[in-house]
Amino acid sequence: MGKEREVVSVGRRRQSFTREFKLEAVRLLELGQKPAAQLALELGIRRNMLYKWQRDLRGNGEAQAFQGRGRKPIDRQSEVERLKAELKKVTEERDILKKAAAYFAKELK
Repeated sequence: MGKEREVVSVGRRRQSFTREFKLEAVRLLELGQKPAAQLALELGIRRNMLYKWQRDLRGNGEAQAFQGRGRKPIDRQSEVERLKAELKKVTEERDILKKAAAYFAKELK
């Protein structure tokens, strides 16, 4: 009744696309001459990938979009990300000190 599924080998690698390919795909999507599903089929990618690339391009601008995989080096992290991580660490340290102060205050009574 359903579609037959193709067995994927264990050693299969992920597809990777160049920055230029992604920029051109988003440009074609935004032209609107073809539906996204048809465009994705012609390019050999999933439709949701087109929308993801479009969102990345709009959110980061052409210069910052599609920078690559993985975690960014510390010098490239945004100031907000760095400050959030620092805040989390300081909050945890404060909570530990509060508990220690409460513990030692009980012993003094």
